[in-house]
Amino acid sequence: MTSYTDKIREISKRLLKEGKVDMVIGFTKGSVPMMNQPMFARNQNDVDGFAWDGNCGINLANYVTGRSEKIGIVAKGCDSRNLAVHIVENKIKRDQLYIIGVPCTGMVDRHKLTASVGGEIEAIEEDAAGKTVTISGNDFSETVDRVDVLQENCALCMHRNPVIYDELIAEEVPEQTEESVDRYEAVRKVEEMSPEEKWAYFDDLFSDCIRCYACRNACPLCYCPTCFVDESKPQWVGKSIDPSDIRIFHFLRAYHCAGRCTDCGACVRSCPMGINVRALTKKLEKDSLEYFGWEAGLTTEQRPPLDTYKPDDPEQFIK
Repeated sequence: MTSYTDKIREISKRLLKEGKVDMVIGFTKGSVPMMNQPMFARNQNDVDGFAWDGNCGINLANYVTGRSEKIGIVAKGCDSRNLAVHIVENKIKRDQLYIIGVPCTGMVDRHKLTASVGGEIEAIEEDAAGKTVTISGNDFSETVDRVDVLQENCALCMHRNPVIYDELIAEEVPEQTEESVDRYEAVRKVEEMSPEEKWAYFDDLFSDCIRCYACRNACPLCYCPTCFVDESKPQWVGKSIDPSDIRIFHFLRAYHCAGRCTDCGACVRSCPMGINVRALTKKLEKDSLEYFGWEAGLTTEQRPPLDTYKPDDPEQFIK
């Protein structure tokens, strides 16, 4: 990962020096372990603060919508797909962006790492080959295989390389295939449940939700001027943590992302309660693929299926 950091700094410095961009958006080390944070570099000296490792899970596409500047942005596969969605939805123009593509083998899951040790993690270090992760604290140090502590969305990712970019920082990494991973296994298990079992499953899934809206705020697709949860005329959903209000919030937000979600995992990564919000969005991703042959963010030339109408659209869902 050190070579990635050096290359990101090198490219960013060149872009700023040549005046090709007004700023570069990347990552810098966070103030706590496993929480790298976005960084805006507006001059050549700033770029020395850029860093890259397995803790860059925030989706930087969040920070380009509605801007007028020429922007350089560091983008892994899912970030680039969200940039494509933003371009299609007219939130940013393609010629405003200089996309620094980062081939990605996945981000580590801070929830998994925290659960694997008995104490507070004070430092995390990945080996140069990207095979292991060493976590340490006041009275422990443990090395684990990196593949065992990846975010679930990363373990199932089929588009690890950026789909749109202006420059790659390294050679593309091998993509996973339908034969090597079963990305919808968890979805099918829920689909096979009885209605009563599904009700119990989702009740349990959202039982810890505190309505902090971290999932919404981290999502690069949630940029409505007024979110439906904040509407008062009409009021679509209450503000309480009543189970019905919680369910309505999560289900409606998921449907709003249908055909647009790239499974970047930002919602799950940001949740302080560790709720697997992807249980909803992954189902809608599966349906978009099966009914419409559509995966979000793979093109800037076509709008998502739920944003268009065709006379021969599938109608199996109509009873």
